[in-house]
Amino acid sequence: MDEMSNVIAAFSAEQVQRLTGLTKRQLGYWDSAGFFAPSYADDDHRSPYSRLYSFRDVVGLRTIWRLTEEFDVSLQHLRKVAEKLSHLTNDLWSTQVLYVLGKKVIFDETGTGRLREMLSGQYVNGLALGEVISDMRQAVDQLRQRHPDQIGGITRSRFVNHNAPVIAGTRIPVSAIRDFAEAGYTVEKIIAEYPDLTERDVTAALSYQEGDAAA
Repeated sequence: MDEMSNVIAAFSAEQVQRLTGLTKRQLGYWDSAGFFAPSYADDDHRSPYSRLYSFRDVVGLRTIWRLTEEFDVSLQHLRKVAEKLSHLTNDLWSTQVLYVLGKKVIFDETGTGRLREMLSGQYVNGLALGEVISDMRQAVDQLRQRHPDQIGGITRSRFVNHNAPVIAGTRIPVSAIRDFAEAGYTVEKIIAEYPDLTERDVTAALSYQEGDAAA
């Protein structure tokens, strides 16, 4: 099984910035220039969440960041690589085994492991995709960690779930928890549907009254 296929998530530009080291300006420019577009995009760019990135996108963007920052590969070179392998789209950066030689990206499409540049005797630096994926998993887990003060709290924000009340530190609507309860789900079964929640969160949602949520 694809080791990224079981990661189901969408990340805003702000979250991608924190996870990859890239700036929102870079993400926006790469999107508009056709170099790297988010997997989930709305034609209306003015919408707060019109551009959402998949976990595979995040891995690819982190790979690009490492190629430029750690191996000093120019963005101009990466653009040419992307153009030559345009049939791979963003998967180029998240599924291919990449090498760097003389600030140039090299990869073995045949899977033979034979790299002609090795005959020169120059050292080839390998960029392990598995390492990038592992690093991003850990970063995503840290990003999702909730502060203890948020447990059992309800908040509202005009940028989260259209200003509807949600469990603090998450995007889980209070209404969704109530719908499950009305359908006969116990607290334990609701938590099974939303493993990030605690019993205090569910209780807070069920007892929530309009106007209770913190802004």
